[in-house]
Amino acid sequence: MRCGGIDLGGTKIEARLFDGDQTLTIEKQRVPTPKTSYDAMFDALVGQIDWLLGFDPDLPIGIALPGVIDTETQVSFASNIPTTGRSLGPDLARHYGREMPVVNDCMAFAFSEATGGAAQGAPVTMGLILGTGVGGGICIDGAVPPRHAGLAVEIGHVGIPARALARHDLPLWPCGCGRQACFENYISGTGLSNLSEWLTGQRLSGETIARAETAETRKLMQIWADLTGECLDVIQLTLDPDSIVLGGGLSNIDGVADLLTARLETLRLGDARLPTITTAQHGDSSGARGAALIAIKDRL
Repeated sequence: MRCGGIDLGGTKIEARLFDGDQTLTIEKQRVPTPKTSYDAMFDALVGQIDWLLGFDPDLPIGIALPGVIDTETQVSFASNIPTTGRSLGPDLARHYGREMPVVNDCMAFAFSEATGGAAQGAPVTMGLILGTGVGGGICIDGAVPPRHAGLAVEIGHVGIPARALARHDLPLWPCGCGRQACFENYISGTGLSNLSEWLTGQRLSGETIARAETAETRKLMQIWADLTGECLDVIQLTLDPDSIVLGGGLSNIDGVADLLTARLETLRLGDARLPTITTAQHGDSSGARGAALIAIKDRL
């Protein structure tokens, strides 16, 4: 069955058309995300939805959105896109005359990887996005818990432990959410650039740091792995997932799953069972794919 998914992110709005038994991408189109206003962003999103509807006017379409979505009011809170205080789902329903599910992007990612992905069959799946920002989603027995569909697992806006900052003499950096010292500021792609600027005086991109083979960048990656290990430790202590699936740009770092598994092993409490840490089977398409699968599920 054909379905459409849209990943509405901080840098781009990507629409994908999926088909086949594995729900794989057959067409895709991306445009930059306007950040000047909600109306400008909404118009760009409508353009992407219209592109998908051009393949089939009755196509099931789901939208993956970063941030918190209240499950009752559908009002959003986000730090990277202009949706705070707005209800995107109801606005789309009024525009198109039909419902289109708007789900937290990390929940959509976790659902995708638990449904024909890297975590297929895992009783509890945690999807951890390490991209421009940091966020998480959870699936239990292959399903999104209904009361968690809004807040999801906003691990990126949990405060990083003081012990971790003290180990590396790091400051409390302000976050776009209005608080200080959120994990997102230290372990996202942006966070890796923050670490680079603080420790070396050069603001390098996360991709440059991960690929460079110098003593300086190796030290940066060790610090990043240590801080990310603390994030994984919080996830294990609070959710005890069987599988943690990594997504986002930093999940493309060579050997990242093994690197973080080793770091979590040194941090774990006692003899706690370690989760299996893998990278996403469906890669960059996984969030949009999860939203599309939820749209099909809502049709049934």
